Amino acid sequence: MRIAVLGLGFMGGTHVKAWRQIPGAELAAVASPDERRLSGDLTGVAGNLGGTGEKLDFSTVTKYRRAEDAVRDSGVDAVDICLPTDLHERIAVSALRSGKHVLVEKPMALDGAAAGRMIDEAARHGRILMAAQVVRFIPAYRAAADILRSGRLGAVRSAIFRRRCAAPAWSAWLSDPSRSGGGVFDLLIHDIDYCLHAFGRPEAVSASGYEDLPRGIDWILAQFRYPSIGAMAVSGGWHHPAAFPFSMEFTIVADGGTLEFDSAGAPLAEYGADGLRHPVDVPDLDGYREELAYFLECASRGQQPLRCPPEESAAAVSLGRLMLESRARNGETIPCNL
Repeated sequence: MRIAVLGLGFMGGTHVKAWRQIPGAELAAVASPDERRLSGDLTGVAGNLGGTGEKLDFSTVTKYRRAEDAVRDSGVDAVDICLPTDLHERIAVSALRSGKHVLVEKPMALDGAAAGRMIDEAARHGRILMAAQVVRFIPAYRAAADILRSGRLGAVRSAIFRRRCAAPAWSAWLSDPSRSGGGVFDLLIHDIDYCLHAFGRPEAVSASGYEDLPRGIDWILAQFRYPSIGAMAVSGGWHHPAAFPFSMEFTIVADGGTLEFDSAGAPLAEYGADGLRHPVDVPDLDGYREELAYFLECASRGQQPLRCPPEESAAAVSLGRLMLESRARNGETIPCNL
């Protein structure tokens, strides 16, 4: 399948490198308004996981300065949208109308209505649409979800998910809430989506926090209300510019044990009711490669992406918006009619 990657920032560069490792995928085109990046020089690109730090060979790839032109390329079967969030709906709809399958970076859109229109357009044209919620494919998170679904640990009683990084001094559009939704929305959409994936839709949400974007602070502590779970929280955001390290972690407490993971140096482990720590065997796989390979499989077979359905990605967008609304209302509890 011939793929066009639209956008050559940190995530676009990450996806380009992953696509080139996937059998059956051909990088057919790239799009960026930046001439240096179109040449394959991504050494100046940075992100919250560090820079891509290398030059890529685009000598056999069609290059476009406008994403709108790439989606009309008859030599492209699917597009991978790695553009600012405010462009997702317009470019995705254009691609779907041009007969392309669409993978779109998270957040799927800036609001649930826009995400819904993308889903409707995919159905109308019989194309596959998937949001790149990579956490579903990161081995530790996937293993934890599998353990919970097996029922071996019994009922979940509480959980907290946290994700933090520096404010994006490397990217002007990310720090503009009208384009990205802000740090909390852009960053914690991963954990919001994972909660939907692992536990379903909550009944209500409440949140508190603080935003001071000129200082690089955008922080939240949100509680999701589930009838059978005592406490479910999502926390994190931006902590000043540049130096603060990226980290992601979770603690899930169930009747039969606790699952704990921290990207800063604590691999996934189960702390059992027997009082012992049991390391969880997690395969050494690249979540980005796994995500893209799954999308390729679904698009090639014309099968809906049941492991990462766009309807749940749209619900994550709506739930993220409710979190921000509750924060703005000083922690008011808001029903989740997603």
